[in-house]
This record gives sequence, C-alpha cells and structure tokens, in this order.
Amino acid sequence: QIQLVESGGGLVQVGGSLQLSCSIVGPTDAIIRRSWYRQVPGRQRELIAYLFNSGSKIHIDSVKGRFTISSDNAKNTLTLQMNALQPEDTGVYYCNVVIRPTGDEFFGQGTQVTVSS
Repeated sequence: QIQLVESGGGLVQVGGSLQLSCSIVGPTDAIIRRSWYRQVPGRQRELIAYLFNSGSKIHIDSVKGRFTISSDNAKNTLTLQMNALQPEDTGVYYCNVVIRPTGDEFFGQGTQVTVSS
C-alpha cells in the first residue's frame, strides 16, 4: 500500500509562487506514473501535470510555462513548483501515483492553495 502526504499549500497573492511537495511511502518501485491533480469547488478533480519514470512529463495548457512537476526518486518526493499564480489556480491540490501491474492509483489528502487578487 502506498501513502501520499502533501504539503506546501497556503495563501498567496496574484503573481506569487508556491512549491508543493508530496512525500511517498510504500513500494515506490511499483510506481509507473506520478501526477498532480487540482479540484476547485463545483468541478471535478482535474489532472494538471504528470511524470513517467522515463522522465517524460506533461502539463496541461492552463499551467504550462508556469507550473513544473518534478520528482526526486531518491527522496521519494514529488514536487510541483507553481509560479505566476492566478486566482483560477485556487483549489485543493492532490498528489497521485499509479502502480503496476494493477494500474491502481492512490491520492493524498490534498493541500489547499488560495490565490488572492
């Protein structure tokens, strides 16, 4: 079983930066994808960035150029660097991993990010 614990959320002004971290505990050798999701009130949880073991990474258009996903596998930590934050980035951010061979996925408890204008 894998456990994920996010940290680093908070309140920031428009244009500011935050760095989210996710500590991953468990059989990390089974992980095939690491991701960050975001959920805003009234909307479904949205995949915003993901990273494969090959190093290939994807960011959705609305965060491309502002957010960067990265992983330190030696420290079992997943990071989301968020720059040039906008009010529409406000939401709860979740760390996620997918494991082999089942394709099961795990989420952390989430961390709140609030961008004030």
